[in-house]
Amino acid sequence: MKLNPGQNDAVHYVSGPCLVLAGAGSGKTRVIINKIAYLVQKCGYKARTIAAVTFTNKAAREMKERVAQSMGRKEARGLWISTFHTLGLEIIKREHKVIGLKPGFSLFDDQDSLALLKELTEDEFDGDKDLLKNLMTAISNWKGDLIVPDQAVKIAVDEQAKLFAHLYQRYAKHMKAYNALDFDDLILIPTLLLRHNKEVRDKWQQRIQYMLVDEYQDTNTSQYELVKLLVGQRARFTVVGDDDQSIYSWRGAKPQNLVLLGKDFPTLKLIKLEQNYRSSQRILRAANILIANNPHVYDKALFSELAYGEPLRVLIAANEEQEAERVIAEMIRHKFMGKTKFGDYAILYRGNHQSRLLERSLMTNRIPYKLSGGTSFFGRAEIKDIMAYLRLVVNPDDDNAFLRVVNLPKRGIGPSTLERLGNYANGRHISMFEAIFEAELNHHLTPAAMGALYKFGQFVIDTGEKATRGDPVDAVKHLIRNINYEDYLYETSTSAKAAEMRMKNISELYRWVTEMLQGDDLDEGMTLPEVVTRLTLRDMMERNSEDEGGDQVQLMTLHASKGLEFPYVFMVGTEERILPHQSSIDEGNVEEERRLAYVGITRAQKELWFVLCRERRQFGETMRCEPSRFLLELPQDDLIWENRKQVQSEDQRQQTGKSNIANLRDMFKK
Repeated sequence: MKLNPGQNDAVHYVSGPCLVLAGAGSGKTRVIINKIAYLVQKCGYKARTIAAVTFTNKAAREMKERVAQSMGRKEARGLWISTFHTLGLEIIKREHKVIGLKPGFSLFDDQDSLALLKELTEDEFDGDKDLLKNLMTAISNWKGDLIVPDQAVKIAVDEQAKLFAHLYQRYAKHMKAYNALDFDDLILIPTLLLRHNKEVRDKWQQRIQYMLVDEYQDTNTSQYELVKLLVGQRARFTVVGDDDQSIYSWRGAKPQNLVLLGKDFPTLKLIKLEQNYRSSQRILRAANILIANNPHVYDKALFSELAYGEPLRVLIAANEEQEAERVIAEMIRHKFMGKTKFGDYAILYRGNHQSRLLERSLMTNRIPYKLSGGTSFFGRAEIKDIMAYLRLVVNPDDDNAFLRVVNLPKRGIGPSTLERLGNYANGRHISMFEAIFEAELNHHLTPAAMGALYKFGQFVIDTGEKATRGDPVDAVKHLIRNINYEDYLYETSTSAKAAEMRMKNISELYRWVTEMLQGDDLDEGMTLPEVVTRLTLRDMMERNSEDEGGDQVQLMTLHASKGLEFPYVFMVGTEERILPHQSSIDEGNVEEERRLAYVGITRAQKELWFVLCRERRQFGETMRCEPSRFLLELPQDDLIWENRKQVQSEDQRQQTGKSNIANLRDMFKK
């Protein structure tokens, strides 16, 4: 496929900094792929000196695959394509000595960080979930803005900010003792390192001679700074972004980074991609008219050479139960008329809670569907806990697994004990588990703490020996029983029903482990270490394959839909207080909600339905609903509102009748 003039300019401009303002569906990934090939094949760049960075593993995987197809795997070898966080992790791994980290550092996910913060704030918060969530957000925002704990303490003004800043200090101290990093550290640490260490900065600027950044509107302060430090004075880079699709301000994303580029790099060349290859002209006209209500630094208007297309439809339901039924009925009717597949349809909504009734209606009608953003089996806390125990049994030097379970369920091993243990292990360059059995540790811990740690360590070793020398199935059963996990679930779950469900998940995991250990007629049984490795891989694969789907209706939030496209789209809950969301109305951030509606509209290729309710139950009360202001901002001559009857011509009526009869005949032939 030939490049259009805008795409062609974007690919061939390599002599300075370049911003490609790429509208929805305008082929921006094609530009990045072609530009990488051009740099290697025509400009003399070696693949290993080029880095392309994006935001999700899925986008990075797709880009890698497409580059390999376009250039050939041999020429693409050494090319760096990853997420921001993977790039940060790579810099940390290679520079860990300069940073002062032991090589085998642990990575904490959100749950690990939350568990540590819960323990560290026992006195201040007493387990208050809202305060913990707010503290986590505050720490994440500080890190995103490159503010270290000491600075946070200095700039804190009110009482809560001061308390949060001191807790941030406490958290950072413990993470250092644990030789652990969290997600935000993967950007914060390399950025500060490059900022303050000229030798390391020069080395990485030499390593990365050309940089490409996708979805640039989603960068926060630290990501913007990291790019700036990596490209340096030479400023050989291309960033691709769309200010109209910036929908992550709550994660710290700053669309104004697009404007900042022009100030930081005065020779920046701006190239616009405005031809959309995805949607009908009517859908694009609606999207352009809607987004024109937002202020813009850079103006652009999408256009399409595809047909003008079907009118956009507005369906009105009495309440949310009927809303779900209406969507599914309309989909079944449309599928029958058009002989389409379930996989052609997507249902988009503002919040995850809106999916529940839709799921029920799809199940009732036996329609296959895929819910994006739901928790996978291995993502559940109870599965992660038991998997961490099993990982520790087969590899006691796994510090991350050790930290997750050493005091879960509680066995009197608190954060200060772990901090001392972590510092001692760091000093001796050994794992925390190994440190438990060193006599010298007695001088650093109380006898009670030593006793609790030793007892835990001995339990792990005994379980490991049972698995190796005796029956591994018994060893796993013994493990789950002896940690009293079931009691722990009943104490900590929101209800007995929830605890029961979580225990069921553990039984399911136990069943898998048992089957793999025992083997069957075709496969010999595995050892416990082999089982743990296989399940850890299955977890990773499951996370990856969540992106794949068969012939099933896609359900997802508007946020999750960015970057995807579907022939037919239903946007449900297009009402004031839902889209735009009430909190955005209160905070005066309706512009971001309008961008979110724009993202939803531009997912549709052929047809688009908006669905709203006359009334909806909220917090036990029935509320009257009003159509979203965004519906009223759309060009009304392109919309068909259900309760405003359109006059159908005789020709149209006959045409509809004929196609219905033809479809019925087809059905009876099968």
